[in-house]
Amino acid sequence: MPVSDSPKLPRRHAVTRLLLAASFSAASLTATAANLPISEQQRATAERVAQAGVALSELAPNAPESYTVKPGDTLWDISKLFLTSPWRWPELWGMNREQINNPHLIYPGQMLLLVTIDGRARLQLAQARGNEALGTGTVKLSPRVRSAALDENSIAAIPLHLIEPFLNAAVVFDTDELASAPRIVATPEGRVLLSRGDLAYARGDLSQATDYRVFRSTRPLRDPSTQEILGFEAPYLGTAELIRADQSQAGPDGKTEVVPATLVIKTVRQEIGVGDRLSPVPQRSFLRYVPHAPAQPIGGQIVSIYGDGLNAGQNQIVALNRGLQDGMERGHVLALWQEGRRLVDRTSENRDLMKLPDERHGVLFVFQVYARVSYALILSVKEPVKPGDRFTQP
Repeated sequence: MPVSDSPKLPRRHAVTRLLLAASFSAASLTATAANLPISEQQRATAERVAQAGVALSELAPNAPESYTVKPGDTLWDISKLFLTSPWRWPELWGMNREQINNPHLIYPGQMLLLVTIDGRARLQLAQARGNEALGTGTVKLSPRVRSAALDENSIAAIPLHLIEPFLNAAVVFDTDELASAPRIVATPEGRVLLSRGDLAYARGDLSQATDYRVFRSTRPLRDPSTQEILGFEAPYLGTAELIRADQSQAGPDGKTEVVPATLVIKTVRQEIGVGDRLSPVPQRSFLRYVPHAPAQPIGGQIVSIYGDGLNAGQNQIVALNRGLQDGMERGHVLALWQEGRRLVDRTSENRDLMKLPDERHGVLFVFQVYARVSYALILSVKEPVKPGDRFTQP
């Protein structure tokens, strides 16, 4: 990531590492900054750090002395540049509450600085007024206020494009409710597969909405250790719009005939056909996701790789066997662990059996939470991730 080439400030007030705070919307944002979620724990952390700053040991060893936010930057990228633990943004947000009083208002063009005083680091947000050095060898900086539409220019916590396709697609039902959901019963002219713009005929209760998601039959998500069913995952196929409700009419023989409802296929992610199920499109959530560590210790296992993969890597989605009832929240940052191998000590006459230590090798970002299951994005990983792998708080 490029670093601002602004002149360096003198080392007696060494401008060191930075970080800022931001978060992102699930889609185009219309919420105002005042409604963005900031937990009481994060506020308390910010207030505490505002008084003391952050220890230099928490700063990345090769962090630049200043950085200018650029279009396309994300909180996670900038955090990795300046901090040893990228998710610890609340502590840096608290460094300068006067200038950065809302972590959701960080924009391209802003210069981010951390000044070290008495062995502690505090964040400053400033803009150079010129490249000329003053007599003392310092660069004159002044606060800068930017005014911009929140949904247009503020930077995101992580790349939105990585999870946006899964916000409606990765769905877990607490019960197998799709078994009794409305279903596609026929297609025009006996067509086997439906494409965008095709009509589909459905039966069931379609009075709840006009826009529907289309799913294949659900499959159970089982706890890797206990085999208990935690929820039901439904493969997402696309969307459809109701254009004509079902009705009844008298047939030629006088008996009542059912006329199915008519829908038009709007989007197709996978093949859609007879037997597939319909569920109303949920109301769009405009919450921004604030990266933070769990308040209490938490641990669990990977249930599955989204998309039926055997292994997963960076930027892929995994299901976790912990949810709301376990204290999981959107925005939680978790550590991935690789189980140590079991092998024989060939240097010992007794050929002792050994198990190598588990090693931390990746980071998860939780973006969707259900009662007993969560979905997380793999932000970084060293080795392939597989079902059964362990996670904990970072």
